[in-house]
Amino acid sequence: MHEYSITESMLSMALEKANEANASRITRINLVTGELSGVVSECVQFYFEHISKDTIASGAELSFEMKPTRVRCRRCEAVFSPNNHDWSCPDCHEAGIEIVSGRECYMESIEVE
Repeated sequence: MHEYSITESMLSMALEKANEANASRITRINLVTGELSGVVSECVQFYFEHISKDTIASGAELSFEMKPTRVRCRRCEAVFSPNNHDWSCPDCHEAGIEIVSGRECYMESIEVE
C-alpha cells in the first residue's frame, strides 16, 4: 500500500514543478525505481490514474526506469549484481557486501506543455 503515498508525493511534486514552469499540462512523468525498492509500477499507475483526475497531470504518461541491484564487496571492493539468492562476492567469495544501487525511488523529470 506504500505505492499510494509514493504516488501522492510524486504527483504533488510534479504539480508544484509544473506550476513553477507556468505549464498548462503535464504530459509525462519519468520515474526511477530500484529492484529492491518494493515499488510495484502497476500499482503506481493505478493510483496515479485516480488521484490525477481533475489536475493538469490527468492523462500524463508514467515512464518507469528500473535500476538493477548492484552491490560492492567490503573485502575486495568488487562491484557486482547478486546472482539469485547468492549475494557473496564472485571474486573473493566474501559475504560482507554493501548495496550500491537498487533501492532508488524518485521522480527524475517531468515533461510539460
